[in-house]
Amino acid sequence: MNQETKTALRNYGICVGIEALIAFLVIWSKGFFAHSLAVNIQILADAFFVSGILMTLFAGMMYISSEGALIGIGFVLRNVVLTFIPMGRAKHEKYADYRARKLANAKKNNNRPILVTGLVFLIIGVVFTVIWNQAFYNA
Repeated sequence: MNQETKTALRNYGICVGIEALIAFLVIWSKGFFAHSLAVNIQILADAFFVSGILMTLFAGMMYISSEGALIGIGFVLRNVVLTFIPMGRAKHEKYADYRARKLANAKKNNNRPILVTGLVFLIIGVVFTVIWNQAFYNA
């Protein structure tokens, strides 16, 4: 097995472990074994949906951040802090220079494992919701 495959498997394993931990915490907080089958399926749907949506949204935020959409917020916060530091305004730079410097220093991350595992957990949560809806929901 080559190094790229090992790294990819490690990244996917870490993401699945984090999502499984989140799902376990949701299951544990709702008292999984103290309820009926219908409620347990709802708890499983909640656990997988919560962990899946959190990781999918995290992957989206990482993508937005890597594209430079949040650089303006960093620029404003930096200038606010420099306002309160004596002689801090001497370090002021134009936004175009700041943006060019940040984009030059930015590295592209591979967010695919986070997105893929998040979507898989999200789909599992939707499947549990559909199972509960078909088997136990009386409209």
